[in-house]
Amino acid sequence: MINIPKGTKDCLPEESYKWHFLEDKFRKQARVYNFKEIRTPVFEHTELFLRGVGDTTDIVNKEMYTFLDKGERSITLKPEGTAGVARSFIENGLDNNPQPTKMYYITPVFRYEQPQAGRLREHHQFGIELYGSESYKADFEVISFANNFLECLGLKNLELNINSIGCPTCRAEYKKALIQFFSSKEDQLCSQCRERLQKNPLRVLDCKVPTCKEIAKGAPSVIDYLCQDCKAHHENLTNALSKAGIKFKVNPNIVRGLDYYTRTVFEFISNDIGSQGTVCGGGRYNNLVEEIGGKSTPAVGFGMGIERLIMVLENANAYLGEKESPLFYILPITENESEVATLITNKLRVNGINCETDLCGRSLKAQMKYANKINAKYVIVIGGEEITNKKVTAKNMFEKQEIEIDLDKLIQGDIDIDLFR
Repeated sequence: MINIPKGTKDCLPEESYKWHFLEDKFRKQARVYNFKEIRTPVFEHTELFLRGVGDTTDIVNKEMYTFLDKGERSITLKPEGTAGVARSFIENGLDNNPQPTKMYYITPVFRYEQPQAGRLREHHQFGIELYGSESYKADFEVISFANNFLECLGLKNLELNINSIGCPTCRAEYKKALIQFFSSKEDQLCSQCRERLQKNPLRVLDCKVPTCKEIAKGAPSVIDYLCQDCKAHHENLTNALSKAGIKFKVNPNIVRGLDYYTRTVFEFISNDIGSQGTVCGGGRYNNLVEEIGGKSTPAVGFGMGIERLIMVLENANAYLGEKESPLFYILPITENESEVATLITNKLRVNGINCETDLCGRSLKAQMKYANKINAKYVIVIGGEEITNKKVTAKNMFEKQEIEIDLDKLIQGDIDIDLFR
């Protein structure tokens, strides 16, 4: 037997309705906010992620699925959604359109890491990207989108953490302060953080090792090092969130795990699934488009893990849709009636009605059990008597209700479907 690779998971037919429910909700939210869908390849040239995500990140250093194709080109399965969207924005000349450009995606992402609660080596994300606006109002719109989407799903026990990591100018001074602070405690840091200290000290703030997390609590706050423009941007955003009634807390240790972020970074965190509780994370990345070869273009967005979101919703006993089941099961008593049953089933399906019939030569009793197992609402028995009398009866499997139907009309699909809803 060949088993599924570690860190991957099958989405079985009895679970897929949850995914459909969330995807439909997300697409509806995107329409309300006027975001249009973009679909980018599952793999890209490795250079895109080296330049865009950053060579000091754990994703690039440890987690990418990278290989040489038959043309000896270095190819990487996408570890996140934003870099591919930025590449498409440049390559397809979307910067020539009226701005802002507002896009969303639903995509698999791949990271070679130890599987976590709700995040596997292949997992899936919702994401939105807003290009072309420098204003804090764009940050607000992206956060508002995530907040309203999560609220419409019935999630209450979430906490929005927000921070600003400034622009390259003010962040340079902050990095000096971090290096000075952590250098005095370097021997207490984990080996990874000692490596990060000179290259990218902000990564130390994001470390999950308990000793590093404890040390980071005393680190200088980035808010104290913001330049006037970044400070004004941050204050305008937090004021807008407050006026809109979106609760948040400023957390100076929120830096996100990707090098392309500037200014705003944020996370929606669930307290229901343990230490790995980030359901949605995002922020602003004003330098990304230029970094990978495009014109300077401000941008902001988020990514939201679907598996983790399903886990949070299940823990909260939230509604996740319902399994689809047939409205009718067309039951031929013998093989003689199966052709009529097949014709009826096909006609109903042509008219958009979910129905089933026997494909396995089951007995009458076995068909009734099967109809019950698949939760068919009505069973319509087709026997010799029904064919002779040109009348059939739809029996409700959940209530004491029977509806008589003219057989010829049923064969033509000419029935009042509202009677059966």
